[in-house]
Amino acid sequence: MKAIRLLTIVLALTLAFSLQGFGAAEIEIVNLNAGTGIGFDDPGDPVVAPGNPGTTIGEQRLEAFKKAAEIWGAALDSSVKIRILASFEPLACTTDSAVLGSAGPTTGVANFPGAEYRDTWYPIALANKLAGERLLPPPQYSTNVQATTEGEIRARFNSRLGETGCLDGETWYLGLDANEGQNQTDLVAVLLHEFGHGLGFLSFINKKTGTEFKGWTDVYSRLIRDNWTGINWGNTEPSIRRKTGVLGNIVFLGAEVTADVPSVLSKPPHLRVSAPASVAGSYAVGTASFGPPITAAVEGEVVYPTDSTNSHLGCAAFTGDYTNKLVMVDRGTCDFVVKVKNAQDAHAKGVVVADWDPANVPPPGLGGSDPSIVIPAVRITFADGNTLKAAIGAPLIASMERNAASPVFAGADTQNHVKLYAPPVVAPGSSVSHYDTSADRNLLMEPFINGDLTHSVQSPEDLTLELLHDIGW
Repeated sequence: MKAIRLLTIVLALTLAFSLQGFGAAEIEIVNLNAGTGIGFDDPGDPVVAPGNPGTTIGEQRLEAFKKAAEIWGAALDSSVKIRILASFEPLACTTDSAVLGSAGPTTGVANFPGAEYRDTWYPIALANKLAGERLLPPPQYSTNVQATTEGEIRARFNSRLGETGCLDGETWYLGLDANEGQNQTDLVAVLLHEFGHGLGFLSFINKKTGTEFKGWTDVYSRLIRDNWTGINWGNTEPSIRRKTGVLGNIVFLGAEVTADVPSVLSKPPHLRVSAPASVAGSYAVGTASFGPPITAAVEGEVVYPTDSTNSHLGCAAFTGDYTNKLVMVDRGTCDFVVKVKNAQDAHAKGVVVADWDPANVPPPGLGGSDPSIVIPAVRITFADGNTLKAAIGAPLIASMERNAASPVFAGADTQNHVKLYAPPVVAPGSSVSHYDTSADRNLLMEPFINGDLTHSVQSPEDLTLELLHDIGW
């Protein structure tokens, strides 16, 4: 499975399926495909999907939705049923990209009985929970003048994935065991992510302009702080939000998320160079979503070989043998997993990818998925790559390891506030409304679905439920 960015957050005949446990929330999947012969109603033959009892491809898709609803229902507490209006339908696709799916609250509500804050938008499912009843807000207190009581979350997912011309080679994994294979996207993991947005893991603020909807903030943005200025997003000017939303240093202040950071996130890995003395020291790295996590130190001589096309990109097979070596390659042209697999086939111990973009500071992670990769890989900055390349052959000795001396956890600041995703260019469906990709371990609510996710939404595997608790769940 590739780590693919999701297009997220979107503000007939039906069949409904409700799931509820003791002391939990009841979540109903409203099947908008019923009677259409497509999506959940597709009569096609089922695929191999461990744990999934569906007898057609459509039923298997619905079982995956029901599994995700069951997980969230068991984690939440609400006396008001949550209804997810769901469909599989043809969404945008090309041969190398696709919209996997989208979900979000059908409306936001303000100034309702039970709201902790006045003049503050809440996603409708959370507002219903706090009010203790199903709300049908008047237009002036809603983000959507067409709001109805039909459902609290709208979810659309791509029925074309797996067809020729739609992210060729990639298919939905419909098993319920979080054990997807190569070139498979775990539907349950994607659903848990998207349902998280529908439940309130999102900001209503316009990311391009920094402006609030109808002049009011939202409950999520009340807990965002810009670490450059120390200003809270819920109490500042649009110009400040617009600037800080692309600087990569905004954090979530919620008390429960902050308290659980040490039990979920790890101290950040780094590349520790021990020789030669002229370049010895600690170098920041971005970690890979594929291959083994960096736990014990992986040490060796760093080499910078050319592949069979006489390139340092590593997009073609290497002709040498690099047993016990760390192979450095340049970023570009082909997927990270291709570079690392080629180095692994040449018996490398690990891979260091040198970035080509000087703006990538600190270095982001390496996306992709290939279960056959069994060696670690990291990314270093353009500047650090040039520094280390100049010392190749000295010999250059380095170790990929956890930086026990680091004062922070990977993906958090010095006060254990988790960083939010704020890339240099606004990504309308991703910026601010996700955890940052620097988090390690990988978190469910990063803007990419990573191949090592479990189906847990809470500590010690994840920090999504903790954030929802902080906003009022």
